[in-house]
Amino acid sequence: MKTARSILIVDDNKSILTTLQFLLADYFEHILSLSSPQGVMGLLDREKVDVVLLDMNFSAGINSGNEGLYWLQEIKARYPRLPVVLFTAYADIELAVEGIKRGAADFIVKPWDNAKLVHTLIQAAGRKPAVSKGEKDNRPQQDMYWGTSAAMKQLREQVERCSRTDANVLITGENGTGKEVLAQEIHMLSQRRDAPMVTVDMGAVTDTLFESELFGHVKGAFTDAHADRTGRFEAAHGGTLFLDEIGNLPLHSQAKLLTVLQRRQIVRVGSNKPMDVDIRLICATNRRLEEMVTRGEFREDLLYRINTIHLHLPPLRERREDILPLAQRFLKRYAQAYGRQAEGFTAEAEGKLTAGVWAGNIRELQHVVERAVIMFDDSRSHLLPAECLNIEDKTGPLSVGVIDNAQTLEEMESAAIRRAIEQCGGNYSLAASRLGITRQTLYNKIKRYGL
Repeated sequence: MKTARSILIVDDNKSILTTLQFLLADYFEHILSLSSPQGVMGLLDREKVDVVLLDMNFSAGINSGNEGLYWLQEIKARYPRLPVVLFTAYADIELAVEGIKRGAADFIVKPWDNAKLVHTLIQAAGRKPAVSKGEKDNRPQQDMYWGTSAAMKQLREQVERCSRTDANVLITGENGTGKEVLAQEIHMLSQRRDAPMVTVDMGAVTDTLFESELFGHVKGAFTDAHADRTGRFEAAHGGTLFLDEIGNLPLHSQAKLLTVLQRRQIVRVGSNKPMDVDIRLICATNRRLEEMVTRGEFREDLLYRINTIHLHLPPLRERREDILPLAQRFLKRYAQAYGRQAEGFTAEAEGKLTAGVWAGNIRELQHVVERAVIMFDDSRSHLLPAECLNIEDKTGPLSVGVIDNAQTLEEMESAAIRRAIEQCGGNYSLAASRLGITRQTLYNKIKRYGL
């Protein structure tokens, strides 16, 4: 049945353009097509379009998918409510999943099934727009899942006791254990819950921008300082400042941070006027700061300052009774987000989840379930099967034995990063996404470990 909606198809294969024009003529009132993405923005400025079908690759001999991701970002930046469906070959599915994380409505695999293609495009064209860039997002933050393990019960009691105070908190744990979610929980339980919680990824802050990022600057302080800028300390005034990956902070920056924490005052770059700041500090790291102190890599006095309360999040392999409940929570969330009819897992899938290595902990579990929901064909069953779960075999490069024999968290993190880069074919952007960190943080870790 033809709708009054319009579609833009962007693909450099003219045969595909012709085929799709004939196929979609019975379903869309207006069909626009481009063989190059260069004219996309101009056409969207001139024409009303309800959905875009965007190919992932355009340059001859290049199959990285980066062009599609680039143009996806360009479209979503100017038209955040416009649904974009990615058109990709089977080998680029991981990149298509990355595209969905960046705002794509869905993806279609070549060679395509006509009925599924039509259904996907019509559904995307009629989909209620998501919250756009710049609009207020009233969705609740991810809530803390405590589970039933003895370690998590003890941790919860500690959190409930310390949250009501303004004591500085240090959260430790492996990558993906939920340190930021725990920090949010502490903030929401505190007397500062109505004030902002400001998060800073210390692994993504360069040495040259450290002071400007945390303390702010005044106009003219340096070449690109075209206006006054509020730093993160000032933005968190009255609330909570969360410094993630505090172990990545260089020694000279540690001294500056310590001074601010001692004086409870900041000085913007380019200014001589001190400003009082009232913040509750929460830090997190996956590194062993005591060992770093011994090696001269972390200031002992700063460790004492940030470590009034120490909370440790256990890895997922030490709380296996929580794996299936967490997976069910993620399944429900992503089934709703992607419009899939997934009500649970098959027995085989549950066994595979429980037996998984989970070197990346909760973040890895979340990624696996999200990808499984995206790939799930809910026309056959409402139970997600084991074959949808992309889980490393126990004999893989990060087997349980390897993890148990690792001497330090740094060795485990280095191995996880190396594996992610290998699995993503050297694509750092995709590897960073799978690891749940920024690309700049990934570069910093690659440099640190000499990978």
